[in-house]
Amino acid sequence: MIITKQYRCIHSASCLCTKGHLSEEVIFLVFQRLNWNPKSVATLSCVCKWFDDLAKRVLWKEFCKTRAPKMMLDLQSSGSHSVDGNWRALGKLLIYCSGCTKGGLFNSIHVPGHFVYRTRFSRTSGKSFLLPQCRTDVLYVSDPCEHLDQGEEGDIGFFRGIFKSFATSKVRKMLIKREAQLHPTEVCPYCKAKLWSMLQAKMVPESASCRLGAYEDAIEYYVCLNGHVLGICTLLPLSDSEEASDHSDA
Repeated sequence: MIITKQYRCIHSASCLCTKGHLSEEVIFLVFQRLNWNPKSVATLSCVCKWFDDLAKRVLWKEFCKTRAPKMMLDLQSSGSHSVDGNWRALGKLLIYCSGCTKGGLFNSIHVPGHFVYRTRFSRTSGKSFLLPQCRTDVLYVSDPCEHLDQGEEGDIGFFRGIFKSFATSKVRKMLIKREAQLHPTEVCPYCKAKLWSMLQAKMVPESASCRLGAYEDAIEYYVCLNGHVLGICTLLPLSDSEEASDHSDA
């Protein structure tokens, strides 16, 4: 079967698709067949602005819905047909551990960012990262991505997450009420929005260390204006973290 190219890209003469390209419907079917492969979606986004717009509106959304269907249904159940920070940012958050750079956001060690095969995000775990007066908010948080034997820093864990309807959340209102300052230079690695430090705002509950299996005084995390969460912790040795978990369940 011969597929006719139906549209012309009019963004610029330098676009690679000036001779026309496939319709959205055909591209949708192709990527559906590819099971919304994120590497292929990212590659398509680089072709031109038209493809990039299509990926943002449709392809990344379908990827997120396929990767974490229950989570996506919940994030959209407030009536919005989109998510805070756009679908591409959320897609990246699902599959990418941002790591850290020495002198950067966490100012400790250099751990390169990397893609992860699969990560579990939990709404129940998210409650542990909220102060008691904010626990009606909905926050999904990942299990820590472990980076072991990082010299003097020991075993490091990176975690990430996302708030539902962050613009109307109690956490955001408390950050504003406490006059928390946005980070002067660093931005969210997923959507490039400004960041609040939950540690500086004194909004990191003790329950977070129990959930992560980490030292109480070695947890730091940020939330961006779009509700994306990224954090770091120093993990307890396995035997100690098991004892901490048992204590938290008692």
